[in-house]
Amino acid sequence: MFTIELKSKRDVKNVSLDGGEKVLIEGSIGSLKGARFLEDLILEVIGSNGELRIDLAMRDLELPKQSEELKKDRGSDQ
Repeated sequence: MFTIELKSKRDVKNVSLDGGEKVLIEGSIGSLKGARFLEDLILEVIGSNGELRIDLAMRDLELPKQSEELKKDRGSDQ
């Protein structure tokens, strides 16, 4: 799930529904003002023109990093 909230229609570059399954949404949230996790469940990227919110838990970002570290540790033991 994601939400894009823009302050103006001018910030939308392209929205395309090709009649099939594909959907394309392009635009600009402007210059980066900040990014944070809301309740460790939603990544919110804040720009000068709007916000992008993605249902992405902080732990989901940490797992691949931990997996890589485990592989490195296992390799050093062999």
